Amino acid sequence: MNPALFREPLVFVDLETTGANFANDRIIEIGCVVVDEDGAREWSALINPETPISPFITGLTGIDDAMVADAPTFAQLAPTIMEKLRGRLFIAHNARFDYTFLKREFKRLDIDFRAPNLCTVKLSRKLFPEHHRHSLDTLLARYNLVVDDRHRALADARALWDLWQLWHELLPCEDVRQVIDIIVGRPDLPAQIDPTIVDDLPEAPGAYAMYAQDGTLLLAKRGMNLRQNVLAHYASANRDSALVRDTCHIEWREAAGELGARLRELELAAPARKPGEDLCSWQLVRHGEGDFRPQLVYARDVDFTITEDLFGLYMNRREATNALRKLAEAHKLCQNQLGLTGKLGEPCAAFKQKSCRGVCAGREPISLHSARVMAALAKFRIAPWPYPGPIALVERDEYGMREEYHVFDRWCYLGTAHSEATLAELLENRHDTAGGFDPEIYRLVGKTLKTGKVRVKELAVRRPEADFSL
Repeated sequence: MNPALFREPLVFVDLETTGANFANDRIIEIGCVVVDEDGAREWSALINPETPISPFITGLTGIDDAMVADAPTFAQLAPTIMEKLRGRLFIAHNARFDYTFLKREFKRLDIDFRAPNLCTVKLSRKLFPEHHRHSLDTLLARYNLVVDDRHRALADARALWDLWQLWHELLPCEDVRQVIDIIVGRPDLPAQIDPTIVDDLPEAPGAYAMYAQDGTLLLAKRGMNLRQNVLAHYASANRDSALVRDTCHIEWREAAGELGARLRELELAAPARKPGEDLCSWQLVRHGEGDFRPQLVYARDVDFTITEDLFGLYMNRREATNALRKLAEAHKLCQNQLGLTGKLGEPCAAFKQKSCRGVCAGREPISLHSARVMAALAKFRIAPWPYPGPIALVERDEYGMREEYHVFDRWCYLGTAHSEATLAELLENRHDTAGGFDPEIYRLVGKTLKTGKVRVKELAVRRPEADFSL
């Protein structure tokens, strides 16, 4: 074995599965090529997934239910698989897929599996940036490599080993090693940080939180690649920052995409950002014929999820008053009539300065002033919930491997499900999971609905109007 081909023990891995959903699908075949100073050795096994294999997967892989009926389960093979993988650099094409599937299978057995891993898609992109496509089929065609039994685990794992050897022939080995070190990314962490975090962090969207020794939240942030986002804090340029010095624990939560990442960020930051009892809004109240004036109402007293004619969301009275005052100045509204200054029926100071049209001095009809108030407030109106019941905003990751159902009703976040079954369970328990009206959630859902980038699934659930409270 040429020692230039490896600096540490390697294992090239490929899996075949019943589908691409981490939560619901299972492994049906594993293939490995183990490489070390003793040479290269191959191993593969069919695995009984204990669930039916779809015709699509059978058509792709040639593996059907009959072939795995008498095969061992993952639980039975787990010790052997762990022996093949332990202490080696885990190498796969779209490594996130294979690595995460194996972690989930081991987790079902209460086994904590972790390993440094390398994605050959990323390696190919870094080594050959002049090429735009790096799928396995594209690479095999580019280098004239013939693979029998394509989409069978061992054949695909063997193809990765062939590519590895070829790349080391085409390029200086030291150049290849430098690129591998960049991708695997193993920074020197402070003594107080568990070093296994380097192998645990997923290359997936989500949010992370950094905590001090006493549990104080130092930072909650979202990103589209949790591994890169977190480890960037420990780059040499940031190593002496107060955040790095004070952080003793890091927590993260994966997501399918941007919406899920933002929801995870809000969850992690919840203790520091929970809307208080002073959350308020202006409500237009009729005081007489054509006389409408804003009145401040609080979320502690009024259910913002169903109350109509609310304008603006403010964290306290002072913020709301300042906003209304600026609106009055911009539209030459009477601050006395709005209840901001002076007495109702007396000329206000703004009228004397010609920045009020004079409803307070009888120069402008009350109905016209009310109409102008309504027009000025219109763009700040809290929109009514546009659906007859709850909805799920369905989000999938870029590889189609993770699907999430983010459930909302009346602008309130009820939770996230990862399958139709757990979605039904979430809806059944929605009384317990409803988080109440949250201005950040309101803005997030409104913005998401406007973009149209996420599929909306209306949920046929009869809302018990009489006693259902968010």
